[in-house]
Amino acid sequence: MCSNEKAGEAMEATAVRPRRRRRRRRRRRLLPLVILLAALAVAIPVVLSLLPRQPRTVEEPDPHAGQVYVNDGANMVWLTPHESLPVNPFTAEDFTREEDGALRYTGMTGTVRMGVDVSDYQAGVDWQRLAAQGVDFAILRIGYTGYTKGALRTDGSFTSHLRGARAAGIDVGVYYFSQAVTVQEAAAEAAHVLRLLDGQQLDLPVYFDWEPVFADDSRTKDNDNGYLTECAAAFCGVVESAGYPAGIYLNRQQGYYRYDLSRLADYALWVADYNDYPDFYYAFDMWQYSDSAALDGMPTQADLNLLFVPSPRA
Repeated sequence: MCSNEKAGEAMEATAVRPRRRRRRRRRRRLLPLVILLAALAVAIPVVLSLLPRQPRTVEEPDPHAGQVYVNDGANMVWLTPHESLPVNPFTAEDFTREEDGALRYTGMTGTVRMGVDVSDYQAGVDWQRLAAQGVDFAILRIGYTGYTKGALRTDGSFTSHLRGARAAGIDVGVYYFSQAVTVQEAAAEAAHVLRLLDGQQLDLPVYFDWEPVFADDSRTKDNDNGYLTECAAAFCGVVESAGYPAGIYLNRQQGYYRYDLSRLADYALWVADYNDYPDFYYAFDMWQYSDSAALDGMPTQADLNLLFVPSPRA
């Protein structure tokens, strides 16, 4: 090797050594950073695991999903409605109370007719004077069942009430005050009604009116009404088989708790609800809104009713 080659190699070796030293210095400077990053990689999950965790938000199921909040006549309660039944379309804004205590319908859905219901307790009605006040229908009690022994009775004023209402041009239907405690008794009550009608034509339905009597010797005072739907269906079925339309008279508690209205949807509903507007959840055909009205021509306080035309249940 010549002297020039040796000198070149020496110079090259001298140049390489500073580069190596610089690389080693960079490595030494980066080492703390690498150690720090490694430590953080270990420490961060540990620290996060020690932090208090936010509880997961779990949406509680609504205990009243699918229910409606209604007044049952005594309390506000949650009710699971029959989805197959139409709902009452009326609100408080649809009615106004007149100075004489009568209610006027001011809503936009159809029209109403005003009527009374009477029994032997209102003997001596002046039907012409009632007609002059706008009464254009009447539901007459045709009979009743005794609450002690279950005897079938005839209302003592039915014939005179029927004759007087007809003469005044007032349409009529009838109701029967039931005390049936079996389906067989309800069917016998309906057969009794048909005997009393004896083929007479009616303008309005024959109504099944079951109400408990709380006298000590009453057959219905301690009954839980578990059979009431079957009794109503039996009564109405016999009535309809003779060609008369049938219906059921009830109050809010009966409608919510005693009757299964989904099984009675083919019959007219007459609801008693003494209020400024009908607050029963389901749709109905007729509303008894007062049991204490004073009418010229009525010897006692009267029940007043509004019949909706067309029926909200149609």
